Amino acid sequence: MSDENVIHAFRIADAQASIQHVFIRDLMLTALIGVYRHEKENPQPIRINLDLAVKENLAANKDRLTEVVSYEDIADGVRKLVAIGHVNLVETLAQRIADMCFNHQRVQAVRVRIEKLAVFEDAASAGVEIERYRSD
Repeated sequence: MSDENVIHAFRIADAQASIQHVFIRDLMLTALIGVYRHEKENPQPIRINLDLAVKENLAANKDRLTEVVSYEDIADGVRKLVAIGHVNLVETLAQRIADMCFNHQRVQAVRVRIEKLAVFEDAASAGVEIERYRSD
């Protein structure tokens, strides 16, 4: 894989603001996604990359999974969203993933990149990247 497919994080980790960077790279899934009939009937490969800015829990430092935003939980949530069924737009799936990430109260910002890997014969991928910030 080339470095071109890696999301270069805007300065997410920030010691002064007690923000840590939680990420998932190249989550490869098969999805029913797209507006055309063949996309509604045939699953296609997608690649998902996530970057989360997470407020650190400085008071709790006991080396327990319950004290962090678990990337395993995030990945499982993404898998469940994709498994729900057909979605027309990658933009819609990206927003659903961002919303799911914000279910974790410490997530302050999220960047979601979804690539469809079999759209064009002469391109490695096509897709969308969104960035969202907690509004409350």
